Amino acid sequence: MYYLVFIPLYLVSLLPFPVLYFLGDVVYGVLYYIGYRKEVVMGNLKIAFPEKSDAERKKIAKQFYHNFVDNFIETLKLFSLSKKGFEKRWESDLSGFETAYKTGKSIHVISMHNFNWEFANWGIPKEFKYPFVVIYMPISNKAFDRIMKNMRSKFGSILIPATNFKRTSFQINKQLHGMANVGDQAPGNPAKAYWLNFFGRPTAFVTGPEKGARINDVAVVFCTYFKTRRGHYRLETEFITADPRSLPEGELTRQYAKYIEDRLRERPDNYLWSHRRWKHDYKEEYGKLL
Repeated sequence: MYYLVFIPLYLVSLLPFPVLYFLGDVVYGVLYYIGYRKEVVMGNLKIAFPEKSDAERKKIAKQFYHNFVDNFIETLKLFSLSKKGFEKRWESDLSGFETAYKTGKSIHVISMHNFNWEFANWGIPKEFKYPFVVIYMPISNKAFDRIMKNMRSKFGSILIPATNFKRTSFQINKQLHGMANVGDQAPGNPAKAYWLNFFGRPTAFVTGPEKGARINDVAVVFCTYFKTRRGHYRLETEFITADPRSLPEGELTRQYAKYIEDRLRERPDNYLWSHRRWKHDYKEEYGKLL
């Protein structure tokens, strides 16, 4: 089954970028005009950017759908893209990592759902000085899961399924390492979330990235990545702290939320707006907003 799935995908990935992008533009038209999760996208944009006109938010939405499709077209291309070909399309500001290395601690890299996260999954471990761990959710289809795992680990990412993380984290923490965290998804249990204002609205954030940083006493770096032109991306990193335990509980998450908001005000189309960021409503029983 693995090769029945992989071989057709690999053959398609051999097509030149211009051909793949042409196909992607067709898919964009279908998704945007048929309205894939359009209500969610436009609802999120209205919450985040109430000061913008309907026309401005529509323009952001169109570019988001282009980026969304490009993300998957480019991921497909990674099945056959050479190291040299990738390096021509990826650039990095590693200053945040360089500061973190000087602490002598392991490093938690906290990012968000920017485009193209699969390029980042290649680019960051390729340049990282320590073993780089990525926690991922397994795909139910075993063939697709194996394909994606092989592709994502090409430049050294150590992929660990979230379902097995507790059993393997002890071994990971024995050595210096980097670990990728993404904390901008809506938490499953809003009563156990950190609640704070995000784009002026009470918003639930998962506690895992902050609690992991505090428990393991690591250095923390925030990062973002974005398109410089079609098919080309840049990573930017920002050192946050070498002592997360010294911060009040919730402060690291508050800084993270501000970091996301600031980056999205710079590039509002560079985010997974089809994700329901404001899935839960705030209740006083959840406690004081951070």
